[in-house]
Amino acid sequence: MEHSSDVTLALADASSFDVFKQELKASFSVAVVETFGAVEPSLIPSDGDIEKSLTAPDAVVYHILLDGVKVGGAIVTIDESTQQNALDLFYLLPSTLGRGVGYRAWKAIEQAYPKTRVWVTHTPYFEKRNIHFYVNKCGFKIVSFYNRYYPLPDEEERGSKAHKLEFFGFEKVMM
Repeated sequence: MEHSSDVTLALADASSFDVFKQELKASFSVAVVETFGAVEPSLIPSDGDIEKSLTAPDAVVYHILLDGVKVGGAIVTIDESTQQNALDLFYLLPSTLGRGVGYRAWKAIEQAYPKTRVWVTHTPYFEKRNIHFYVNKCGFKIVSFYNRYYPLPDEEERGSKAHKLEFFGFEKVMM
């Protein structure tokens, strides 16, 4: 499928983080409503969780642009020593879904970090669109199933929200 529109990345600065959080939460709400019939706040990343990703050491925050107009965002964490890098958060505005924008944005992220040996990410088990995107479009493999018996590695509290949700962990080994 040929696309005439241009997808690019632009570095985001702290002054745009509040809007980034609002757009990310609105984007994530779409899948929650589709799956559960209503917005369940516990299934949407909290401001604190998003802030933690935005301000993490080695985090790089991007706006995703379509023909120069912001249509989404991504947070990646880059480990210069191991080159095992993480896609922490990724979202598109609902109006852009199904047009190949996510795939082209992901390719732009890959191109921005050509030394990456392995990309890692995760998504909630109920996010079928994301699972399809990462596995069938972007070439990730499912490598983990996080749940109350096998928690996400970075969770500090046993009672936190992430322990109540189930996530798939993905890896993409780069050649």
